[in-house]
Amino acid sequence: MTNRLRNIGIMAHVDAGKTTLTERILFDTGRIHKVGDVHSGTATTDSHMLEKRHGITISAAATSCVWRDAAITIIDTPGHVDFTIEVERSLRVLDGAVAVFSAVTGVEAQSETVWRQADRFGVPRLCFINKMDQVGADFDRVVAMIDDRLGAVPLPLQLPIGGEGGFSGVVDLVALEAFCWPGQDGVPQRMAIAQTMRDAVEAARLRLIETLADHDEGVLTTWLDDPLALTPQAIRAGIRRTCVAGKCAPVLCGSAYRNIGVQPLLDAIVDYAPGPEDRPPVTGIDPRDGMAQSRAICPDAPAVALISKVQPSRFGALAFLRVYSGRLAPGMTMLNASTGRVERIGRLLRMHVDAQEEIAEAGPGEVIAAVDLKAVRAGDTLSDPAHPIVLDGFVIPDPVIEAVIEPQTTDDRNRLGPALAMMERGDPSLRVSVDRDTGQTLLRGMGELHLKIVVETLKEDFGVEAMIGAPQVAYRAAPTRRAEVDHLLRKQNGGQGQMARVRLAFEPLAADEAGLVFENRTVGGTVPKDYVPAIQKSLEHALADGGPGGYPVLGMKAILLDGAFHEKDSSALAFETAARDAFRIGFPQTDPVLLEPVMRVVVATPGDYLGSVIGDLQSRRGQLRSTDLAGRIHDVIADVPLGEMFNYVGTLRSLSQGRASFTMTFERYAPMPERLALETVG
Repeated sequence: MTNRLRNIGIMAHVDAGKTTLTERILFDTGRIHKVGDVHSGTATTDSHMLEKRHGITISAAATSCVWRDAAITIIDTPGHVDFTIEVERSLRVLDGAVAVFSAVTGVEAQSETVWRQADRFGVPRLCFINKMDQVGADFDRVVAMIDDRLGAVPLPLQLPIGGEGGFSGVVDLVALEAFCWPGQDGVPQRMAIAQTMRDAVEAARLRLIETLADHDEGVLTTWLDDPLALTPQAIRAGIRRTCVAGKCAPVLCGSAYRNIGVQPLLDAIVDYAPGPEDRPPVTGIDPRDGMAQSRAICPDAPAVALISKVQPSRFGALAFLRVYSGRLAPGMTMLNASTGRVERIGRLLRMHVDAQEEIAEAGPGEVIAAVDLKAVRAGDTLSDPAHPIVLDGFVIPDPVIEAVIEPQTTDDRNRLGPALAMMERGDPSLRVSVDRDTGQTLLRGMGELHLKIVVETLKEDFGVEAMIGAPQVAYRAAPTRRAEVDHLLRKQNGGQGQMARVRLAFEPLAADEAGLVFENRTVGGTVPKDYVPAIQKSLEHALADGGPGGYPVLGMKAILLDGAFHEKDSSALAFETAARDAFRIGFPQTDPVLLEPVMRVVVATPGDYLGSVIGDLQSRRGQLRSTDLAGRIHDVIADVPLGEMFNYVGTLRSLSQGRASFTMTFERYAPMPERLALETVG
């Protein structure tokens, strides 16, 4: 039943043409009857008013269509780095993805980021090189970039016919057929392969077979035994096996805007992309005993589903989920295995962006939405109460920027808290807190645009007018050397006293570690085992604001070396207090440093402004990584502290007369120069 399902994400760098491609797919499959446009704000998947206003995808949008009797669920994901959590949680519940690249700019910064995300989840990918009709388009260069920058094995299945303004179609290297698109209806017409292309086509087909033979034993055996037996059907079977296994990435090309090459991409999705049954069993933990479990795709097994997103709608909160095993139906009682709460399934919906179709049942492999779930968050697992399992979730990135948000009126103030709580529930990369000293509400997010969209969403969706203050960098602290502290807590105020002694060592972590790494080395029961969790809990809380200037500690190793207790006066609270005091005394002895987020900045600029762009980045304490020539455009890659990048868009426009653009992704935390750290701490 599931072998005709395809759950596919469309992912790419911003402005590679993802949304336009999705629009053409929906048109060619008959899902919509009029083609929309991103620039005019009529694209189907950019349905929110803010997406129309900004001309970008902000929230991943799910839709569905049918092609060759296969039901295809498509999620159009954002390309802007500030909304990378949308890509993360979409890839977690998808079976495959189409990576879209501009034929002009090729593999860009966010292309690499989303590719690594797909690697982490083991999601097989197809590649679509878009914008083949634009000036500077170069199919071969982009294929080489996929190999070089992404470490993938590209498997070109087509060659373009013509280039730039003369691009008109493709040659199918598997079937050795040429197709052109004379109209805008997306229907290809078969044509003869031009004599001038025959040598290039034969060479490209041989490379295709050689690459397949290197990665698929079936193709290799057939080719060695009888090359004539390597029919198009046998080649397609080999392509599917290597794609599903993640060994190769089939590459196709076209122009989504002109609807060229979209139907062959749909064929490739059906022929080569994995269905739910092609993916490995989902894994998780039994919350009752902590034992590892796995669930295979099976409609008759106990039900289990992962919630990828929760968002408000006119029907209440919509929970988007992927069913991995069993069946869901309205009225069923399910256990939120992540929290232990019981939930009752309300209505089930199959989504088409902001429209929906009510369904009576959802089986394994389906991506749907549920209404009326009361207390679920993104990443929660719903499972059969008798067979609980907590599935592996997704990585939630730490915020790199924060700002104060102030409501305009008293009425806005009363509604701000609930509105932000709903938004935080739906967007795990958004963090809301209240400053204990000033009482101000703080927003933490992934960038300036992220926080700006939050404020606009408050007004658009919740009717809350608010202003946001100047963004602040989310600094962190870290120890640089080992320190030990031996602290005794003894209080006696009448009645039962408090007594706890802890000897703790604090050490720096390795470069790839974060958070608290706790180790108990006590022997002989000097600290009873019942009190050790209280010590660890206290230290975890201390990291939240225990660095210089009250900044959070990025990571630290804490070793409990020794301690002492009293039969009557010791308690978990006493050891928790002693550990907190020991941290307050000992952490400053580790010579902590202040860390700042460093961003990987990629500036695409014409050569006329190259020197000015590089000089400006260096004046911002940027460390130049490389300058790559991509067609007529230079890609300047540098690591720059986030604190130096505020309002950079205006500066870059001035430097390049508006012709340069940039992207920025979080790279790492790095120590601040001592002078700047002292100024920051105050």
